[in-house]
Amino acid sequence: MVRLPTLDSFEVGGTTVLVRADLNVPLVAGEVADDFRILASLPTIEELRAAGARVVVCSHLGRPAGPDRAFAMDPVARRLAALGGFDVEKVDTVAGEAARAAVEAPGESVVLLENTRFEPGETANDPALAAALASLADAFVLDAFGSAHRGHASTVGVARILPSAAGRLLEAEVAAFGSLLEDADRPYVVALGGAKVSDKLGVIEHLLGRVDLMLFGGGMCFTLLAGAGYQVGTSLVEEEMIPEVARLLRSELGGRIVLPDDVVVADGFASDAAHRVAPARAIPDGMMGLDIGPETVARFGSVIESAASVFWNGPMGVFEWEAFRDGTAGVASAVARCGGYTVVGGGDSVAALRMLGVDGDVDHVSSGGGAGLELLEGKELPGLAALVRWAERESR
Repeated sequence: MVRLPTLDSFEVGGTTVLVRADLNVPLVAGEVADDFRILASLPTIEELRAAGARVVVCSHLGRPAGPDRAFAMDPVARRLAALGGFDVEKVDTVAGEAARAAVEAPGESVVLLENTRFEPGETANDPALAAALASLADAFVLDAFGSAHRGHASTVGVARILPSAAGRLLEAEVAAFGSLLEDADRPYVVALGGAKVSDKLGVIEHLLGRVDLMLFGGGMCFTLLAGAGYQVGTSLVEEEMIPEVARLLRSELGGRIVLPDDVVVADGFASDAAHRVAPARAIPDGMMGLDIGPETVARFGSVIESAASVFWNGPMGVFEWEAFRDGTAGVASAVARCGGYTVVGGGDSVAALRMLGVDGDVDHVSSGGGAGLELLEGKELPGLAALVRWAERESR
């Protein structure tokens, strides 16, 4: 795994540090609905402030196509101030004179810039926007693991200009995923859910030779069941992926793939649809699978609890609906009870842990689902590569 420059390489007293955090949180009625990512950003911000740095924070929020008040950072600023116990001055621009004035004003408040995606140059990694952001600070800290797989101005562009390092969250994320790739204790179990095999095929292929067992639930398991030749009713199936999964199942590693024994089926895709348990390998015509069944929950739970290393990403069913939530809740509970090293990533998986109040029983709860999957797939993350290039430049 990559070796990154960290905060330990910085002398920040009396300087201004730009922190690219991941404050992309859900909003409901104009307020933060889940503050997990804000909490995860605090250790780096607090460490920099304690060392005497003026901290400027930037992040994206949602996917606005330009300025949109529905995605303004104001509610994030309020929650960040409440959780951190420090003053937060939110600026209505991403860069420019207003931002500079806020940064240069006396005081110890944290300056929070406006949503970086209000600027069209953000996703294009526009050098002018990167330079404008860099001009606000003396050093740069990338702490947004959830955005480290994006080559944007605020993740990569700034790191080409300012002395740069990884924040504590990013450092912990890279260490956790590095352990899953390089030195995981055995038995090593991966549990994957979510809708589509195509979203995780690279991860499946890259990890299958490294694990002892790979458990499948969620919508993706029906494509695998179909690839194995079983009747799946009207369940979600990626027809174009059937040859690929059939190849995996027939391969010498196919014995490591574990499919559900039973599933919860319904007569329609609705929260109140009539539902019952059916064999996973013989789903009745006109019925669709929306969760793994109780036998599978027990089997998966036993495998997970006896593992020495576990990675879980993706819900086991339509977690948003109570009738089809038991599979995800069961896997979450098993991961929490596991005495081995456990890593969980993906929004719904993390939400399940937090709903059950067991997120504190997992060794590492990742803030970045997509970035974690790309690391496990063996891909280079642009944000990490930018930090490595800075470290190499400094070591010459």
